[in-house]
Amino acid sequence: MPHSSEEPKIHPNVPGPRNMTGTARAPQVPRPPAPVPGPRPTPQRADRSRPAPGRPVPTRNAGPLRPEAETADAKAAQGKVAPQIQLVEATDATAVEVADETVDGLLDEGRSPADVLVFTTGEQHPWAQHELTFGEDAYWSQQAEGDDVFYAHASAAERATGRPVVVLAVNGGTDEQAARALPAALARTGSRLIVCGDPGRLRTLL
Repeated sequence: MPHSSEEPKIHPNVPGPRNMTGTARAPQVPRPPAPVPGPRPTPQRADRSRPAPGRPVPTRNAGPLRPEAETADAKAAQGKVAPQIQLVEATDATAVEVADETVDGLLDEGRSPADVLVFTTGEQHPWAQHELTFGEDAYWSQQAEGDDVFYAHASAAERATGRPVVVLAVNGGTDEQAARALPAALARTGSRLIVCGDPGRLRTLL
């Protein structure tokens, strides 16, 4: 059989090894599709009424009171309403009797006997004179018990316990003694001081 000088041609569609020249290309990995622009989500505003997680809840500091408010509160706490002072006309001889009538009127108004304290500037009240016959300890113990009206001399006002109503009978004594008795009785009253005596003399002493 005669040999042909021509080499057989390989058709491209025929499978088989190919003689590739040049640098071999690495296989390309397919890229993911690019994101398509779309509507952006509406940002949510932080709720300022709620604390952020992990943060302490803020507390409001009221701060110090204003000077005018602080002063007003201090005056309201420390201030004391001035007692009412009432003058009842009487002479030295009738002052004790008028004081007893005044006490009866207070009790009729609904005052408790324990609310009333009676001072005299001259002689002791008859009740005090009687009770002192049993000794001063027994006499002053009745004041501590506070069950009844208590009668004392104005010179012993510092020893007497204050009560809501004080009745001062100016039944004698010097002007100096009466003048000292007025502020002493006023210091022992809570809301009302009733002075039984000569109005002209009392106005001068007051």
